[in-house]
Amino acid sequence: MTFQKINVIRFLELSEITQIADVRSPSEFNFGHIPGAVNIPLFDDKEREAVGTKFKKKGRLAAIIDGLKYTGPGLVSKLELGLKIAKNGKLLVHCWRGGMRSEAMAWLFSLGDLEVNVLDGGYKSYRRHVLESLSEKRKMIVLGGMTGSSKTHVLRYLKSSGQQVLDLERLANHKGSAFGALGQPPQPTTEQFGNMLFNDWKKLNRNLPFWVEDESRNIGSVFMPDTFYLNMQESPSIVLEMDVNTRLPRLMEEYSAYSPESLKVSVLKISKRLGGDKTRDAINAVETGDFAKAIEIVLYYYDKAYLFGLKKKNSKNIIYIKVDSDDIESNALKILEAAGKIKW
Repeated sequence: MTFQKINVIRFLELSEITQIADVRSPSEFNFGHIPGAVNIPLFDDKEREAVGTKFKKKGRLAAIIDGLKYTGPGLVSKLELGLKIAKNGKLLVHCWRGGMRSEAMAWLFSLGDLEVNVLDGGYKSYRRHVLESLSEKRKMIVLGGMTGSSKTHVLRYLKSSGQQVLDLERLANHKGSAFGALGQPPQPTTEQFGNMLFNDWKKLNRNLPFWVEDESRNIGSVFMPDTFYLNMQESPSIVLEMDVNTRLPRLMEEYSAYSPESLKVSVLKISKRLGGDKTRDAINAVETGDFAKAIEIVLYYYDKAYLFGLKKKNSKNIIYIKVDSDDIESNALKILEAAGKIKW
């Protein structure tokens, strides 16, 4: 059997019902890949480097001969894995540029009577498509509010009520502050975050508005795609105004569950911004179990930083909602009422 090359639009359409085999090296795959793809590398990392060096020094034929020496013994296991993951006798394949690696593996899989389609332009074309798509202007509503305003909980309530929501913090495995990594799995790379964001983005109805939480350009170690972030800054924002006393109980419930040591490490991450005295006071409060005091000290910094960032936005695009409770459903309904007044 033979294989054919298809463009990224068709490739992604087929990926809804057909398994993707990413034949790049493990390090390439781990840095960023199409969500749901399975890594069946033609070369491991050292082999890829060696073949690439041979190509540059000796040319294509010499590289192919070396490549066959590396891959020959493992072709059976690669074919067996391809047969195992294929759905209905079909498989999608890609490498970095859609060149020799994907063509070689497509040939191998076709020997197993699989119908194979190769991504024209490879993963590189996919990444270009991701960034172009995420730069599109759509009806985005940004939910803002100072730390502890239960924005994430409100957004999840909105999603359960049928609203379209992109959960940036879930995708980033981080809650956005110096304490945001607590209780979270390791963060993805910035590239993989973009891929996962696009995976959710492409499922949205572009004719309806969607919600995101107000974030800095970075969420922990992950950075948002530049144009997507700029579009966030220019989109309508609905800001919850909630005083410290209303925010404290939920923050205490959430963070007092973590060990004092992990909390102190998080405080030290912002020590330069807090200043020496406030840092010492916050750490002492953690050590003595006075979590309310520690949180108040940290909130002073985060509230100040958030208000500073808010001033950079167009005030005409901001709707403020003052709330006197932390009731998720009640606050969500107020937010939806405000959203209905946005003129697109």
